[in-house]
Amino acid sequence: MQRPNGGPRDLTPPKLLKATPENMTRNFNAKSIRLEFDEYYKLQNPYQEISISPAMEKQPEYKTDKKNLVINFKDSLLKNTTYVINFGKAIADVNESNVLKNFTYVFSTGTHIDSLSISGSVINSITQAKEKDATVMLFPLKQDSLLFGKKKPAIFATTDSAGNFSLNNLREDTYRIYALKEASADKIYNDDQELIGFLKTPIKVDKDTSAVQLKLFKQTAEKFRLLSQKRFDPDGKITFVFNKPVQKPSLKIIYPAAFDNQKIVQISNTKDTALLFMRNMDFDSLRVALYDNNKPLDSASFIKGRKEAFTHNITFKYNINRDNKLRPGSDLIVTANFPLDSYNTSLISLKEDSVELNNLTFEKDTTNANAFIIRNRYRAKSKYELVLNEGAVTDIYGGKNKRQGIRFEGDKTENYSILTLKVTVPDATKQYVVEILNEQKNVMRSDVITKSTSLVYKNYLTGKYNLRVIYDDNKNGRWDSGNVRLKTYPENIYPGDKEITLRPNWDAEETLDIPKEVVTP
Repeated sequence: MQRPNGGPRDLTPPKLLKATPENMTRNFNAKSIRLEFDEYYKLQNPYQEISISPAMEKQPEYKTDKKNLVINFKDSLLKNTTYVINFGKAIADVNESNVLKNFTYVFSTGTHIDSLSISGSVINSITQAKEKDATVMLFPLKQDSLLFGKKKPAIFATTDSAGNFSLNNLREDTYRIYALKEASADKIYNDDQELIGFLKTPIKVDKDTSAVQLKLFKQTAEKFRLLSQKRFDPDGKITFVFNKPVQKPSLKIIYPAAFDNQKIVQISNTKDTALLFMRNMDFDSLRVALYDNNKPLDSASFIKGRKEAFTHNITFKYNINRDNKLRPGSDLIVTANFPLDSYNTSLISLKEDSVELNNLTFEKDTTNANAFIIRNRYRAKSKYELVLNEGAVTDIYGGKNKRQGIRFEGDKTENYSILTLKVTVPDATKQYVVEILNEQKNVMRSDVITKSTSLVYKNYLTGKYNLRVIYDDNKNGRWDSGNVRLKTYPENIYPGDKEITLRPNWDAEETLDIPKEVVTP
């Protein structure tokens, strides 16, 4: 015997049973609307989610009455006008919060109901995938500069699970169209972290318009600023987060100036984050200037107690894959979470198949102050055990590690493949960036090309890979975003038309015919 499981989960949003007056009513003259649903519902943020087009000076009053929603108008209605009430995500069921999406109530105070429409789809510029739950917005051209980025739209729709949208019951007019993917759901583009898409050319609606495609992108901030908090991390380092990538970033200690030669700076691969470590922490304040290609961008000040203590627990990472295997022909790289001052080789033990190895070579990693390299002839299928005994490693603060270690295996060359990619370009006067991505959609390698050529990818782990091509219009070797204010589009991306499977110990050959770039008007 067991308790009943409650049945399948409810995935159905509330359904409209009756509207008084009826939806699509002409010669509308009522002071209120009553909507009856088939279940109890909750009304979420009505004054944020619900919009009325054309807008009213006085907001209506929304009242819930069991399974009914009553809308009381507080403003007079214009004559011979079609009104569209868009409920956004305001209506959801009580138990599972299933939202009644793209629900509209339409009426006209005259004999005619506007019936023009715009439909299309929204995609992500980077992934080329359709975007669900994006908001597609219309602003009449004469109001665009006054409303976009300042107030939520009166005309909008949400894309479905296939990334498609439809804006209906539009009056004849000329509009600007945008797509927005945001976390706040206020339907206002006011954050560079939000995804935005648009068409440069206004849409003149005098007939039904279809096949409109909007490409979402994250706009690169126009003005540089630091996003990080002005304080030390608990371990004593300072993390700088930029609001956009910097081409050639550098940091300089401008106070106390004598401490500038005590700093260690690490810049992320994306060039939008910097870590600052200080060898000497004997100061009570610090002022740091940030530069791009030796040009000053910003500065920040930090205050700490001269005797303030920080926690330095040394941990390590290793260049082994998720199966605890070391790539053939590679040396073992040990990377700490702090810059290292020294390591004691007598306290470091490496065993191969339970036998202690004595002829190891240790080197500091000249490209990373946090790492050192253990060189050895690592053999396929051999099992290794590395032990870093207590005190084997000392960081720049004088801290020492606790006993740590790792077990790993030398990987077999048979688990790797060689891919030769024959690339054909459509226009030799233009530049392209070919990228290969793994199953996690991480970019494994990028190649800039200007002519048809062959690219060889050696020693790639067996698995599935995808290709994509950036149409590098400004020839800077990377993808560039667009700008909604300047009405510039992001650079186009061709996602590739097939998945490549690399098999063990296999020399594969594939072709990539880059199509001619399709330019959005």
